[in-house]
Amino acid sequence: MDAWTALGEGKYLLVTTFKRDGTPVATPVWVAVDGTDLVFWTVRDSGKVKRLRRDPRVEVGPCDLRGNPLGESTAARARLLDDPTSDHVRRLIQRKYGILGRLTIGGSRLRRGAKGTIGVAISQDSPPA
Repeated sequence: MDAWTALGEGKYLLVTTFKRDGTPVATPVWVAVDGTDLVFWTVRDSGKVKRLRRDPRVEVGPCDLRGNPLGESTAARARLLDDPTSDHVRRLIQRKYGILGRLTIGGSRLRRGAKGTIGVAISQDSPPA
């Protein structure tokens, strides 16, 4: 298994987004693998979604539940997903995290509605030419 896939197979992923002034903001998230992408879901009006709408650059790395880094981070690109693909991400998270994933996503759907969260896909940055 390569390092990228290992990030998706881990329990938590530390996703760092960047404010307008360049300040990094790191957040631990549940992660799943979807093809060559790492995917996670989050609240649609969260700070990280607002930052990603402005700047798709992210850094990703392994972490624990509290967001303490467990290894090196790597540069990547994130993109916000449409509703059907976000549903697919939620199913991947539910499958990977079992009953806890189903309860968490179900609770979120009750609180926020079906469109209250959004899927995010993270792709490896291409190496410089």
